[in-house]
Amino acid sequence: MFVIGTAGHVDHGKSTLVKALTDIDPDRLPEEKAREMTVDLGFAWMTLPSGREVSIVDVPGHERFIKNMLAGVGAIDLALLIVAADESVMPQTREHLAILDILRIRRGLVVITKSDLVDEELVELVKAEVRMSWKLRLRRLPDGRGVSVHRRWPGRTEIGH
Repeated sequence: MFVIGTAGHVDHGKSTLVKALTDIDPDRLPEEKAREMTVDLGFAWMTLPSGREVSIVDVPGHERFIKNMLAGVGAIDLALLIVAADESVMPQTREHLAILDILRIRRGLVVITKSDLVDEELVELVKAEVRMSWKLRLRRLPDGRGVSVHRRWPGRTEIGH
């Protein structure tokens, strides 16, 4: 089975994106529900339009749980680097990129979340910063291709390019 893993700074919307894509909440622990923060690995799955089944490993973004993040991305086929439009690239974004580089994860997709909280000009600046960080850390990956924008409104989710 093809395995996708999330990566990115705390509170940038990794779990929210996984739930929007799969309708499965990867945050299953009572502590995660109470804190509204992923502390351990979460798992979800989905069938792509092609019929291919994929599993998703949702990792914590907080620096205190980096060991859990490492355990989750060790065997992934593709990384979803999640970056919030209202904060851009942050310390754990860079740290997770470094880990993906060390582990030689060669496939990835950038997803910019919370774009409904900022204007389009700021989204473009975030995309540029992500591309620069991507090029600096992941020399073996395509240079920032596949940047997507994830917008969330009450009752619906839109994923665009």
